[in-house]
Amino acid sequence: MKKRWKILSANESKVIALQQSLQISHALCKILVQRDIDTFEKAKDYFRPQLSQLHDPFLMKDMDKAVERILKAFDEKEKILVFGDYDVDGTTSVACMFRFLKKVYKEENIDFYVPHRYREGYGVSRQGIDFAKENGFKLIISLDCGIKSVELIGYARQLDLDFIVCDHHLPDHELPPAVAILNPKQKDCNYPYKELCGCGVGYKLITALSKRLGLPEEEYTCYLDLVVTAIGADIVPITGENRILAYYGLQKLNSNPLPGIRALIELSGLKKKFSINNVVFIIAPRVNAAGRMDDATKAVMMFIEDDFTKAKEYAEMLHSDNTDRKEADTNITEEALAIIESDDNLINRKSTVVFKSHWHKGVVGIVASRLIETYYRPTVVLAQSGEYVGGSARSVPGFNLYEAIHECREYLIGYGGHFAAAGMTMLPENVTAFSNKFEEVVSSVIAPHLLIPEIVIDAEIGFKNITKSFYNILTQMEPYGPENLRPVFISKNIFDTSWSKIVKELHIRFVLKQDNIVITGIGFNMAEKFHLLQMQKPIDIVYTIDENEWNGETTLQLKVIDFRLSENELN
Repeated sequence: MKKRWKILSANESKVIALQQSLQISHALCKILVQRDIDTFEKAKDYFRPQLSQLHDPFLMKDMDKAVERILKAFDEKEKILVFGDYDVDGTTSVACMFRFLKKVYKEENIDFYVPHRYREGYGVSRQGIDFAKENGFKLIISLDCGIKSVELIGYARQLDLDFIVCDHHLPDHELPPAVAILNPKQKDCNYPYKELCGCGVGYKLITALSKRLGLPEEEYTCYLDLVVTAIGADIVPITGENRILAYYGLQKLNSNPLPGIRALIELSGLKKKFSINNVVFIIAPRVNAAGRMDDATKAVMMFIEDDFTKAKEYAEMLHSDNTDRKEADTNITEEALAIIESDDNLINRKSTVVFKSHWHKGVVGIVASRLIETYYRPTVVLAQSGEYVGGSARSVPGFNLYEAIHECREYLIGYGGHFAAAGMTMLPENVTAFSNKFEEVVSSVIAPHLLIPEIVIDAEIGFKNITKSFYNILTQMEPYGPENLRPVFISKNIFDTSWSKIVKELHIRFVLKQDNIVITGIGFNMAEKFHLLQMQKPIDIVYTIDENEWNGETTLQLKVIDFRLSENELN
């Protein structure tokens, strides 16, 4: 697949000033300035994050009200129900709050509730509220959901049930009638950092309660391994407070994780230090699989279990769910690709809509993302459940998917989402009409360049710059994630040594040279471009830098993202 290369620029005077104060390479200073780290003090905060830099939780609107209502529940021995969504952010939020309340309150007066993905759907559910009423609860703390549940929280109020909402999703104009709403995205909330995940907002409530109860810091920082799991899985920006929480969360996760997280790490078989990338690709899929394939309650049970043997039993269930999930999404992806590739009309479209009634609706979002890897365009994958067809849509960067779905609303029973992802429900007889309308809308508004994937490159460097000290500074830029991505580099006029080769029929093992400096690298799924190396002409390569361990020896290697003939060879 052809890709566009975009090399970022930076204010050169700021780069030079920062280089003078930090005494590190120009390329690294350029990347820092691009990320708005343009002074010595900002760099110090970035490279040496401190828990003391976290904002006072009482700056968040309604925090006083939330704390007072919980303390009232303690005083009056009321039952408290912790309610959360079925994804990683939701289940870690529930586990975090439940573990804390169990420590400071009577365990028999607390319980948790996670709605079933398919029977109840996303967010606060009527079934959950009825459960609370029937079992004598007086206060519900909702985590990672609730900000849009105006009618349901109104229903709870009629039943004499109070709600504290901890959420991070964008509020609508009308807010639910809760006793307290903790959400930094509220227009009248002056909390300085707006990008917390649901678990992050819940952690702020735990921090505030701890301060009010006079508890030492370690009584709440002990949950940071749960918080970093949510931060990684929910793809929130790794900036500000999220960076601090993730930094210390990874320390906790690698030194003394909760039994459930330790069990997931052991089952993964990974022996080296866990990074946020490992959280995203190893821990998160297993936790999400519980809700996708069965019931997310067991994910919470794993997180709150103190006995490692029992926690591992739950972890093995999640591991098994994830195996089923991988099998389902692999099979569905293969079927979907076959549908597209058997029809020239579908191949040449500017959108993808595929449907089979037997597909598992728990993995259609994953399949949509997989299809974009081959056919780079807005994509909808649909499956049938009972009388209705439901599905998930994924976009390409720069295209407003929600608006496109909105234009197709005449064929839909319901829909929701945002710029990059959406979900919808329709009758089976409307699938073809929806597919055609979606293609019509996308074709009419999508800019042609958005149908070509873009690689954003941070800086140009030469092989002489790739040293151990250079790499050591790169590692200090971790944890990586949105708005603090792993730096991507370009090197130009590189020559193959003739030692590069295809491995496992799909990948390229690179052995490259620039100015007599030889560096090795790996390029996954690039075998089809091997002929460019055989031409013995200079190439430009785009890559990240990584470590490679072999026979007890550690060396730096390139993880090649793309390469092409050097520009002077193309002219």
